[in-house]
Amino acid sequence: MTTMDLEKTSTDRIEKRVALRAPQSRVWRAITNADEFGAWFGVKLEGTFAEGAAMRGRITHPRYEHVTMEMLVERIQPEFLFSYRWHPYAVDAGVDYTAEPTTLVEFRLDEVGGETILTIVESGFDRLPASRRAEAFRMNDGGWTSQLKSIERYVTNG
Repeated sequence: MTTMDLEKTSTDRIEKRVALRAPQSRVWRAITNADEFGAWFGVKLEGTFAEGAAMRGRITHPRYEHVTMEMLVERIQPEFLFSYRWHPYAVDAGVDYTAEPTTLVEFRLDEVGGETILTIVESGFDRLPASRRAEAFRMNDGGWTSQLKSIERYVTNG
């Protein structure tokens, strides 16, 4: 696996890229099938991904099992782009995040030389409340680095 953190030009977006030794169709399925997404991401989602679908499910990572992840699927362009909106690092059960702006998460796929290049971009952090913006950015920056490793294991070993 080759992981590359792209240079951050602002506090508004996280961008990660990885070259995966798996066919583009395999990576696409891992990203857009809710059960497969949940297996590598660490969430038990209810429902099926479709444009406009509101999805929710319990996080399965240790220390975060109390968190219900909610996402709104924005775009699905087969084998190229999958995107959704969510409330980043919304882990405090005592906080209602629904009034806050969401960030946009985009998964983009390209096939190059027999590998699938997966680029994940999360943007919109500058619109979050100042009181939690930096922590949400920091936690998701590390989270996406970890998730790249997780999807790599999933699509090459599963």
